[in-house]
Amino acid sequence: MKAAYLLVGLMATASTAMAKESDKPLPRAEVFQKVIDCRTISDGGQRLACYDAQVARLDEAATRAEVVIVDQAEVKKARRGLFGFALPDLGSIFGGKGGGEGEDEVNEIVTTIDFARDTGYGSWLITLEDGAKWQQIGGTLTFPPKHGQPIRIRRAALGSYFVNVNKQPAIRAKRVN
Repeated sequence: MKAAYLLVGLMATASTAMAKESDKPLPRAEVFQKVIDCRTISDGGQRLACYDAQVARLDEAATRAEVVIVDQAEVKKARRGLFGFALPDLGSIFGGKGGGEGEDEVNEIVTTIDFARDTGYGSWLITLEDGAKWQQIGGTLTFPPKHGQPIRIRRAALGSYFVNVNKQPAIRAKRVN
């Protein structure tokens, strides 16, 4: 079974700051920790009763969206969707340490152009198939970008990104939506 991450709104962000100060692991949400604590009960009947009660509370919290449980595939999907945005450090919410940097960090995406619009002076606003919008900030495209063409976007220096449209030489761009 894949590892699950427990996300708890702003509480997790605040606890990230606390965890960084002390270099201790992030505390678990109380409703989740109570399920884990049931393991310490030695009597089987009492342990089962504890699990039943605490899992019901966890389910209620998830139904009210106070707690969200996602697997690693959903974490990767969220990282890909946020690619190109400058986000605050969210600690281990997206896996790993210090904002999710490491082997699972998204450094490049390859997708398809949904729409492209000339914004004047040879600059383009490109909308990807997932709705993300990228604004050209440097370089020149020999051929205009068109619907359905492949596009590759990868990290560059100083918060910008290299964008290759349909295998043309790279231009610089930034994510605007």
